Amino acid sequence: MYLVSACLAGVNCKYDGGNNEKEEIKRLVEEGKAILVCPEQLGGLPTPRLPSEIKGDKVFNIEGEEVTENFYRGAYETLKIAKMYKINEAIFKAKSPSCGCGEIYDGTFSGNLIDGNGITTRILKENGISVMTEHDFYKKIKKE
Repeated sequence: MYLVSACLAGVNCKYDGGNNEKEEIKRLVEEGKAILVCPEQLGGLPTPRLPSEIKGDKVFNIEGEEVTENFYRGAYETLKIAKMYKINEAIFKAKSPSCGCGEIYDGTFSGNLIDGNGITTRILKENGISVMTEHDFYKKIKKE
């Protein structure tokens, strides 16, 4: 069983109100092999919402409003779901300030990437849950 970013399964929960649907990930949900989460919605942020990026230890939206608390609230709600379903693997949206794994935007809203993880990915990893991006998932299924 996987935990997956809801946007990857076609749920319109992305910051701009759209999604990042990936057919193979949507199929996991349809087959009952994955549970959907959107940490940003779980943290109380609306959809659509202003884009956010991590700068240092805080998260800000593009207008400079700090939304760190929402991101941590969503991360801990996601962790509760993972524990409830005894899930130890997640497939999350690359580069997201919540779900990014390995690289995230640098906090300048200029498209620059830096090494790092989103807030939810950090919390899950600290609790022994492995996280991969949709790109990592595709590499994994190609090998199988």
